[in-house]
Amino acid sequence: MDRFQTSVIDTGETEIFLRHGGSGPPVALLHGFPQTHLMWRDLAPRLAERFTVHCLDLRGYGRSGCPPSSSDHAAYAKRALGRDVVAVMRALGHERFGIVGHDRGGRVAYRTALDHPDRVAWLVVLDILPIDVSWDRADARLALGFWPWALLAQPEPLPERLLLAAPEAVVDHALGGAPGLPGGVERSGPRARDLRGVPGRRDGRS
Repeated sequence: MDRFQTSVIDTGETEIFLRHGGSGPPVALLHGFPQTHLMWRDLAPRLAERFTVHCLDLRGYGRSGCPPSSSDHAAYAKRALGRDVVAVMRALGHERFGIVGHDRGGRVAYRTALDHPDRVAWLVVLDILPIDVSWDRADARLALGFWPWALLAQPEPLPERLLLAAPEAVVDHALGGAPGLPGGVERSGPRARDLRGVPGRRDGRS
């Protein structure tokens, strides 16, 4: 992604950092938790041969803004993150575009498509199911392997206290192949390692 241009777009609600490049139909790539736009570093240059690729840091992650939250966490709802995507793409001259979303980015992607059908031309969702389906299928394996889901959904201040007390331990256990972790989960690569602001915890509750 060294040849990609970097930009920071003011959406009116926060600032969104992204890398973008290529030529062709526009597409926004949305990362998962606890990652950043760099998770697309191997795929984005190949897509840029056919598409104009935009790799965003979602709000609360990476180099994007982290606006204050509220008791209902509306600032970190998938709907709010979707507004960022639309605002960024419009600012760069794209009234209609495709979206590819991984994990949490997948949820942002389908929320954006539902809220802005006139803007989203096509949609690809990777490694995620709708949340109601996920909870309906929850079992002991999911509880052991994906415990951050339940942790981040707890009322404050429990998740904040645990994450701020030992951020490396939490992230490394969640993605490090610990007992109970499904083998298909990514075990290396760019992660949102700086948890001083606990990025992503708010959208775990939204």
